[in-house]
Amino acid sequence: MLPHNPRMQPKQALLFPGRLLALGLALWSATAVQAQDKPVYRCPGPPVLYTDAMTAQEARDKGCRTIEGAPITIVPATRPRTPAAASGALGRPGDGNRVDPAEQRSRDSDARRILGEELRREEDRLAQLRRDFNNGEPERNGDERNYQKYLDRVAEMKAAIVRKEADVAAIRRELGKLPP
Repeated sequence: MLPHNPRMQPKQALLFPGRLLALGLALWSATAVQAQDKPVYRCPGPPVLYTDAMTAQEARDKGCRTIEGAPITIVPATRPRTPAAASGALGRPGDGNRVDPAEQRSRDSDARRILGEELRREEDRLAQLRRDFNNGEPERNGDERNYQKYLDRVAEMKAAIVRKEADVAAIRRELGKLPP
């Protein structure tokens, strides 16, 4: 239980998570009964320390008290599994999960073929956009009697060309990453 402090408001007691954690640990450990030969000490200070790894003299010097009643059971933490190890995905090189070189070459050639087709399609679309743009003076449509509508369409066309050029450059970079 938290010590009573007349200056502390009830809501302020929640501001001391170390004390609450120690209280929760003490309550939890009181329910887990396991036979132990060593005494368990409760040492003061933030955070409160529960230990059985000191001698009686060290405990007296630090102002620790022996816990009476049920001994504390300490459960060692388990190591978390890494996502790669849990899913069985490729791990470290040389661990037996390597891909056959012939299959990797096949995958690379498929990727090169797919990216090459996509590059040709995007270059064709870019060329069509540039033809329609006509060096910044595209043909006016019949519904563009208002000159601002025409200027808006020209700005949209220019932005579309810039986006398409970026797409083509990205595909070329991806092709460059693949082995020859």
